[in-house]
Amino acid sequence: MKAVLSHEPGGPETLSIEDLASPTAGPGKVVVAVKAIGVNFPDSLIIQDLYQVKPKRPFAPGGELSGVVTAVGEGVTSLSVGDRVLAVPGHGAMVEEIEVDAAACTPIPDDMPFDDAACLLLTYATSYYALKNRAKAEDGESLFILGAAGGVGLAAVQLGKAMGMKVIAGCSSQDKVDLCLEHGAEAGIVYPRQPLDRDQQKALSNQIKEAGGGGVDVIYDAVGGDYAEPSVRAMNWEGRFLVIGFPAGIPKLPLNLTLLKNCQVVGVFWGASTMVDPAGHQENVRELFEMYAAGKIKPFISSRYSLDNAGEAITELMERRAKGKIVIEV
Repeated sequence: MKAVLSHEPGGPETLSIEDLASPTAGPGKVVVAVKAIGVNFPDSLIIQDLYQVKPKRPFAPGGELSGVVTAVGEGVTSLSVGDRVLAVPGHGAMVEEIEVDAAACTPIPDDMPFDDAACLLLTYATSYYALKNRAKAEDGESLFILGAAGGVGLAAVQLGKAMGMKVIAGCSSQDKVDLCLEHGAEAGIVYPRQPLDRDQQKALSNQIKEAGGGGVDVIYDAVGGDYAEPSVRAMNWEGRFLVIGFPAGIPKLPLNLTLLKNCQVVGVFWGASTMVDPAGHQENVRELFEMYAAGKIKPFISSRYSLDNAGEAITELMERRAKGKIVIEV
């Protein structure tokens, strides 16, 4: 079988395409013939040894996939050969076949395409956990999203609208804002490239306040860097600042702002939460499937690649050219 492998820390140019023996299903595991792979920002970090998880090399990147079960290991009763599933192995998905824990697989409806399934869990489950469980967002509240046209950002746009929130999209270009408006945002802000000086930060804060009608209740920060502080300055009383990711760098916040705003800075570690509260995770997945079936959410796939071009897919993400989701089709 074909696999995309990382043998040494580095960028996408260090990845190689190789042929490996097909896996077999050990106890508690299944083999899945991979049909589609969702590409996510952690894929760019893990190959550089910049992610919190550092697998033993060589390994394949790729944190989420969809496909068909082709073999079932001893003790597995929840899945059968032929089942259509999505899986979140954390890494290893950029292959033609993969052995995964049966518990890491979720059956998908027959009418859900493989490409949608491969894009559903990491981004939508992260954003839903952030808004529902961490922010405890309510109908009628305002939501400002930094990096709103990216994978998790656009998921947050759709989910925020589905939850009855006033969604304001923050993006680096007008075409990205326009995309967010098409997917449910009520307003949008184009922010400048960093570094931002104090005047630019103040201007951004004022833009956010104006779009939110004086301030915003929830900030969804999938960018970090110089954009975090002006966003916090634009928050309403008892607002919630959601820490999602830092492609622009890890920000430093003046903690006096949290006192003045009586607000919360809330970490969002969805992956760990699924292990701490598996029942809560399954409930969220069930609700996401319901929203998908009702047409309230649907992944926007802007680019498609083959396994042979997996490095190019990760490069597009690293260069922040991606809108919505990037998929590798097998």
